Amino acid sequence: MPCTSRPNSPSARAAAADCAADALVSVGGGSATGLAKAIALTTGLPIVAVPTTYAGSEATSVWGITENGVKRTGTDPAVLPRAIVYDAAITTSLPVDLSVASGLNALAHCVDSLWAPAADPVNRAFALEGIAELRAALPAIVADPAGLDGRERALAGSYLAAAAFASAGSGLHHKICHVLGGAYNLPHAQTHAIVLPQVLAFNAAAAPEALGRVAAALGADDAVDGLERLRRTLRAPRALRDYGFTEPDIPDAARMIAAAIPAGNPRPVTEVGLRALLRAAWVGQDPAALTLEGE
Repeated sequence: MPCTSRPNSPSARAAAADCAADALVSVGGGSATGLAKAIALTTGLPIVAVPTTYAGSEATSVWGITENGVKRTGTDPAVLPRAIVYDAAITTSLPVDLSVASGLNALAHCVDSLWAPAADPVNRAFALEGIAELRAALPAIVADPAGLDGRERALAGSYLAAAAFASAGSGLHHKICHVLGGAYNLPHAQTHAIVLPQVLAFNAAAAPEALGRVAAALGADDAVDGLERLRRTLRAPRALRDYGFTEPDIPDAARMIAAAIPAGNPRPVTEVGLRALLRAAWVGQDPAALTLEGE
């Protein structure tokens, strides 16, 4: 018999034990899949995931748990769903603005995979194909929210993005967003959508080959400009200040992020640079104008 619980992992784990569950079925976005993963992490129950957004969590063995303002993440084969049901029709009720933010979150998985700690030619191929799919899918969703073609391509792109991310690992972009989400309770998809262009601009001069590949996948001559033009077309979220992040938060956030930066980022990362990046994301600055004075 199916059973349900409140959406927090301790009560959900207790409910799973009380009803002698054989499996977990998650229907929803990354939060729903994440809850199922939190339960599976300690119970070992298999997951059947039915994603309704483009978060991609259903295709990774990555888990994340936020406690006391700190988001902890890790990987464990026990949390990788045994089966995924992709159905574009059930995603048509996802509002356009959330579809855009979620799709840009998926695109961030692709971009971050190009310089993550375990980046390699295989996950790079997945990432670049994911960018191309999402670049075509998201404007189609904006133009025709009820249409299935854009929704299907977005699901395909999000799967490719997740597969690349699961293989390559978490890069600079995700470390920034994990701190912002955990410490300041910022919405996941919108935070990724806002931070991504600033990280792309931050690494641009130090990763010309990767940026060239991103540009080609976006159908543009320049990666930063191509992403910004896509974001303008989509009317994507622009500024962290619109979601509760304040300018006085920037120094502490930069300090926390600096402690979590993964090895191998193309450009050295300092607190000074992070403060500049966060300020640009806070105000919604054109990423082409990002300057890192004092570094």
